[in-house]
Amino acid sequence: MSAQTKVTADHLRKQAILYVRQSTLQQVKENRESTAQQYGLKRHAQELGWNPEQTLVIDEDLGQSGAAASDRSGFQRLVAEVGLGRVGLVMGLNVSRLARNNADWHRLLEICGLAGTLIVDEDGIYDPNQFNDRLLLGLKGTMSEAELYMLRARLIGGLLNKARRGELWLRPPIGFVYDENQRFVLDPDEQVRGAVRLLFETFRRSGSAGQVVRHFSRHSILWPSRRSGTGNRAGTVVFRKLRRSMVQSALHNPRYAGAFVYGRTRKRKRPDGRKQTRWLAREEWQVFIPDAHPGYISWEDYESNLARLRENRHINGRDCLKGPVREGSALLQGLALCGRCGLRMSVRYHFRKGGKSVPNYVCQRLCAETGQPSCQYIAGAGIDDAVAQTVVGAVTPSALDVALKLFEELRARKADVDRLRRAQVERVREEAELAERQYMLARPENRLVVDTLERQWNESLARLTQAEAEYSRATQADGSLGLSAEDKERVATLVSDFPRVWKDPRTSDRDRKRMLRLLIEDVTLAREGELIRVHIRWKGGANTSLEVPRPRAYFELVRTPAETIEAIRALAVEQTDGQVAHALNSRHYRSGAGKSFTASMVRQLRLSYGIESYGQRLRRIGWLTVPEIACRIGVHPTTARIYAKSGLLRAVRINDKGDLLFEPTAGSIPRTHRGKRHRDSLLRSDLTSQMRNEVQYET
Repeated sequence: MSAQTKVTADHLRKQAILYVRQSTLQQVKENRESTAQQYGLKRHAQELGWNPEQTLVIDEDLGQSGAAASDRSGFQRLVAEVGLGRVGLVMGLNVSRLARNNADWHRLLEICGLAGTLIVDEDGIYDPNQFNDRLLLGLKGTMSEAELYMLRARLIGGLLNKARRGELWLRPPIGFVYDENQRFVLDPDEQVRGAVRLLFETFRRSGSAGQVVRHFSRHSILWPSRRSGTGNRAGTVVFRKLRRSMVQSALHNPRYAGAFVYGRTRKRKRPDGRKQTRWLAREEWQVFIPDAHPGYISWEDYESNLARLRENRHINGRDCLKGPVREGSALLQGLALCGRCGLRMSVRYHFRKGGKSVPNYVCQRLCAETGQPSCQYIAGAGIDDAVAQTVVGAVTPSALDVALKLFEELRARKADVDRLRRAQVERVREEAELAERQYMLARPENRLVVDTLERQWNESLARLTQAEAEYSRATQADGSLGLSAEDKERVATLVSDFPRVWKDPRTSDRDRKRMLRLLIEDVTLAREGELIRVHIRWKGGANTSLEVPRPRAYFELVRTPAETIEAIRALAVEQTDGQVAHALNSRHYRSGAGKSFTASMVRQLRLSYGIESYGQRLRRIGWLTVPEIACRIGVHPTTARIYAKSGLLRAVRINDKGDLLFEPTAGSIPRTHRGKRHRDSLLRSDLTSQMRNEVQYET
């Protein structure tokens, strides 16, 4: 069927779209003939009967790959126009210009078939509704996708071949450069090399990426990085504050260990079209060449750093890992294991009077996950002391040299930091000298240039002054870099007595934990009654078991002794609480907190231990209260008190408030007689009652 037969009046009433695309911007710049050939298809539409006003050119995808449609807004616009039934003809130089993906290509064919749209390329005109044309277009799409695959395979094959020889050019990380012979060598800049070495050395000491960042920030040390982008200054080194992501990137980069690697990641497309990057395991790397170039650390140090980073993660599967050494006095932080469930125990702190923090080891992982009760809650003060004594006793004299090396390492650490600070000052001084030379070489008649150079020189001098002031302030804060004779003598004394080194105030909790982790793998804790069984697993494989008494709670430490309670029980038979307190103090008894007794303290102890008071014992044997005895003998309670005071009745005080209890009467009870005051009161009551009756009668 001829082209004129396929084009109908219905097609000519709709618009024709010319789709123009090049894969890269470099092709757009260099392969201009191909672009011009694509634009030339517009004349072909006019030859088929379309007016120039009906022809729409979509070229916004120039420089975009045809492997996917997600990033090509022009192709998406083309599909939308065809789907709306506005397009009668779609033109492209060849199928590869429209799509190099079978899914996108066949989707376009399906929509063109439904809308009755024709497709034109350099070979002819096709109707997707006709079987032969659709079959041919499908084959062309398959060949276009296969062509892209073969091109990519050849390119990747060349990269892999060069990478297997270790000659593939990759952007060097900070601390490395390519020399004039294209060899991968260490950066000749001493400040850059010093910063990289300090990063790895600080991580070796601290074991935490966060501590590395804090160390650089505390000592005002900047981290080198390269400028990105294009231009004259692209790739030059600038210094800025160190970030945690920079530390993580350096620790995970095997090139710092002298190894050439390629293919550590694998990229896949998600259903939404976005790429997903997955880091591969060491066994899946495509190229790995150890000792390919000089490095800052050994391969063993690199693997050790990765292992420490994995341990620093808070959660890994069901169990918590050790984690980095942190603040706090808990000596077994990250090392304590539960003796019941085997999971790692976490640390909780509580504060006693005086602000001293006391650690507790808690196993609550199953409680958090399943709602079960916590396995164990163990006070850590006594456990830490027992483990520390065991470690100090197990250290051999040869290991005492570690203390001297520690102090020497501190001195070397200060020297490294001071060297980097001086390098920063020297770099700023060189910039100031360069600005000065540029200003001196400028001609005076070029006033605009001279003014700019003078301003740059002044700014460089200001930065130099600030850098020197910061260096002087930091140096004074650090103190002397060396050890005086007195310090060396103290160190020698400490080395001869390792427990003093362990307890020395200059030895921080972090340092003690680091030393402990060098010797101990983990410590298992199991509480059994009044004992806590401690099982220490050493690094060499040896085991040590201890039994530590259960640490007493505060209320147990301040509990009143049993003999004091018995004394209170004996005295309370015949004495009030105040009298008992006075008797205890006279006998030099003290409470569990070491205080003298008071009546309220005695009363609280009686209530706690169920001891009867003096009054309770008398009431139990039948003694009467004031109202009861007054009712029995028929007198006023005040009169009963007067009888007790005069000796007519026997009464005793039962507390410090003056309350009385009366002994039951067995003989004759004294009776009251009616005196003159009593007769007068009766007469007054009679007269009052008569007057009240008379008033009621008159009313």
